[in-house]
Amino acid sequence: MNVVALQVFLDRNGTSPGVIDGLMGENVRKALNAYAEKSGHTIEPNAEREAILQSLSLEGGLPVKTYTITAEDAAGPFVAAIPSDYGEKAQLAAMSYTSVSEMLAEKFHMDEGFLKTLNPDADFTRPGTIIKVVNPGAKQKGTVSRIIADKGRKQLFAYDAAGTLVAAYPATIGSADTPSPSGTVTVERIALDPNYTYNPQKNFKQGNNDQVLTINPGPNGPVGNVWIALSKPSYGIHGTPDPDRIGKTSSHGCVRLTNWDAQELAGMVSPGVTVEFVD
Repeated sequence: MNVVALQVFLDRNGTSPGVIDGLMGENVRKALNAYAEKSGHTIEPNAEREAILQSLSLEGGLPVKTYTITAEDAAGPFVAAIPSDYGEKAQLAAMSYTSVSEMLAEKFHMDEGFLKTLNPDADFTRPGTIIKVVNPGAKQKGTVSRIIADKGRKQLFAYDAAGTLVAAYPATIGSADTPSPSGTVTVERIALDPNYTYNPQKNFKQGNNDQVLTINPGPNGPVGNVWIALSKPSYGIHGTPDPDRIGKTSSHGCVRLTNWDAQELAGMVSPGVTVEFVD
């Protein structure tokens, strides 16, 4: 729980640790480095546990709180499963969550397995069920003028016009087969809850699909629930259906964030913001 407190502290301060899971992984270490850049203060987690808890209690409350599942939560809509094949995805009316627990995990920036570990006996489908969830902060506010997508650190940094770090996020940036762009591009448009157009002639080949397909919107879509289009055609900054894999697996050349981090960033950028890809 000390690590959970640290992850919530970093999340609230705009230096995202990705999914909150109680594990001291690489994304937490990257967030600590970003927090040092943003605040000018280096955190020693073991030595500053009490200070972190005190700060959390004064600004937003303790790192874990209770939450009562509502009828709206339980109602969905949900889908039974998300197929891996893009042709099958295109047959779905929406790329919705598959369960209440998946939806709530994303709402509270949590790993779904960790949510279930905190609530081993909970019936997530029953309205009125009281569960434990982490207590992340509100979205960061500010105006982002410049973004750096650091391929080596697998991290995205957002700066204001004065060069001050506004937010940092763990990111999956390209792969050896489909590398991300080099140099500087710009943001062209921001789309929330976008559909996804699969074009094997322009993008990549998925399975046996050789036709253009339209995959309907939803948090489990290939680009999650945010698409920030870049001036290099077919490239963008976007969300993901697999937040636990951010910073750990490759993408198809784009910059992939958790859905909640992508939503936060989308609220702070506008067309014309520069995005610099560095190795």
